[in-house]
Amino acid sequence: MIQREQYMTRIRPFINQELIKVLTGIRRSGKSVMLELIQQELLTQGAQPSQFIGYNFENMKHRQLLNAEALHQAVEAQIQQIEGRAYLFFDEIQEVTNWEKCVNSLRVTYDCDIYITGSNAKLLSGELATYLSGRYVEFVIYPFSFQEFWDLYRQSNPDSTENNAFQQYLLLGGMPYLNNLRYEPQPCQIYLQDLYNSVVLKDVVKRNNIRDVDLLERIIAYVVANVGNTFSATAISKYFKSEQRTVAPDTILNYIKACEEAFLFYRVKREDIQGKKILAVNEKYYMADQGMREAVFGGNLKDVNLILENIVYMELLRRGYQITVGKMGNKEVDFVAQKQDKRLYVQVCYLLASPETVEREFSAFNGIPDHYPKLVLSLDELDMSQNGITHLNLRRFLLGQV
Repeated sequence: MIQREQYMTRIRPFINQELIKVLTGIRRSGKSVMLELIQQELLTQGAQPSQFIGYNFENMKHRQLLNAEALHQAVEAQIQQIEGRAYLFFDEIQEVTNWEKCVNSLRVTYDCDIYITGSNAKLLSGELATYLSGRYVEFVIYPFSFQEFWDLYRQSNPDSTENNAFQQYLLLGGMPYLNNLRYEPQPCQIYLQDLYNSVVLKDVVKRNNIRDVDLLERIIAYVVANVGNTFSATAISKYFKSEQRTVAPDTILNYIKACEEAFLFYRVKREDIQGKKILAVNEKYYMADQGMREAVFGGNLKDVNLILENIVYMELLRRGYQITVGKMGNKEVDFVAQKQDKRLYVQVCYLLASPETVEREFSAFNGIPDHYPKLVLSLDELDMSQNGITHLNLRRFLLGQV
């Protein structure tokens, strides 16, 4: 089992604190494994397995506990048998009706340390804000980074090079279960297609009571085809109108928002770098996992520039950055990444294959009125840094080697 220390470093300070630890992220991104890693950490700190109480609410054997009252009674009976602090682990808690009432009651009544996971961002909205406001801390668990992928991939493919592994990562993505399939292309494709269908049906359609599934699928297909491109709901509405179908922009926005809440897409706003303000139109979207995109829609290598952008965007999220798309006059910076007082400007491209490409990528930073680091990432092996702008090999950037 991979240790996922990047997440454990963030979670560790909150272990044995009264704040409820909430782990969210797209379905099958490794949240259940994180609960196991937390249990391992607790054991090293002196906790006993007898102090652990855990339920996975997607397991049918717990179907009688899918409401707050039944779950509270079951946990209460177990807690009373424990000496010392109880550690509660609730996996896919959103399956439990009014779960927040149960969790809050356990928090205020017993000496317990609570960890919950969920596959929908609505987990942290609505009533939760009332019952648990200021009493939880959230950690988003993403699919494997390339570093995590490479660590596992070379165990089953010891003769592979970093470059070969990266080509597989481009096509297969970072869903953890692919390691169990030994990264065999056909089984991985079937798994990713089934996973995509599960996310759409369970976490988008079912949770939002969407009736027009065909429209949802068309909107998803449009967003996926335009990953990394700026567009608006009005543009999608016009596209559907050209296909003799009338769909209001508000309906499109609601459907996309439902996909965001299921962590299928991530929306990136645009920022006027000179005016330091967020722009209200033409945002970008990226997908949680490029392997799922390839399995369902195909064409990753055809859109390799955009897929590399997608990979870098997700990596910056993993590293804790808040990200916007930068606008400077008629030029655009792929990513403006901010973390506390740290700021980073990033351009991503496949190869700096011509003087025109070099000019386009490096000149995107012209006129930026500050001296924060500016990076151009590509798959070129030769360092082409110039004029105070750093050029890095994208693969080595993902591995943290530079």
